[in-house]
Amino acid sequence: MSTVKVYNIDGKEVGQLELNDSVFGVEINEHIVHKAVVSHLANKRQGTQSAKTRSEVSGGGRKPWRQKGTGHARQGSTRAPQWTGGGVVFAPKPRDYSIKLNKKEKQLALKSALTSKVQDEKFIVLDGLQLEEIKTSRFAAILRNLEVHKALVVTKDVDKNVVLSARNIPDVKTTVAAFVNAYDILKYDTVVITKDAVAAIEEVYA
Repeated sequence: MSTVKVYNIDGKEVGQLELNDSVFGVEINEHIVHKAVVSHLANKRQGTQSAKTRSEVSGGGRKPWRQKGTGHARQGSTRAPQWTGGGVVFAPKPRDYSIKLNKKEKQLALKSALTSKVQDEKFIVLDGLQLEEIKTSRFAAILRNLEVHKALVVTKDVDKNVVLSARNIPDVKTTVAAFVNAYDILKYDTVVITKDAVAAIEEVYA
C-alpha cells in the first residue's frame, strides 16, 4: 500500500495514512479517463437550442407572385429560407447530448484519476477540516499553509462553513466524497481531502 502524509489545517505533518491500492494504486487507463471527461462535459450540455424551420415561421401562405411572366425567379412562399424572416434550413432542435458510461468504466476512471494525483504527489490528506465560522480569509489561509492554489477540496459530508468559506476563492471547488468525479480531480491541480473522506471513498470503491 502507498503511504501519504497527513497534515493539519496549519500545514504541519501530524501522521501518515496508508491508502488502499485497489483505489489509489491502480494501473492508469488513459482511454477510460478520456471517455469519462468527454461524458461529463457532454452531460452538462442543456441541449435546448432551437430555431424555426420554414414550416414553423408565421406567414407566407400565399404565393408572392405568379409562376411565370414577371421576370422574377419563381417563389412559392415569403417564408422560404432565402427570404428575410424565412425559416432556417437545418434548424437546430432540442436534443440529448448525454453519453452513457458503464458503472465499471466510471469507477475505473475515478480510480485512475485518484492514482495519478497520488503518483504526482498532488494528493493532500487532512486530519480534519472544521471551521468555527464562515470566513473566506481563514479558508484562504489554510490553503496557503498547505501551499495549494488550484484545489479540489473533498470532505465526507456537506459542511456549510467550509462550502461558504471557499465559495468566493478563485480556482477552488468543494465537494463531498459521494460526488467526487474524474473530471474535477483532473481539472484542479491538487486534491485536498479529509481522512474520513478517504475512508468513505475506499469503503465504496475498494
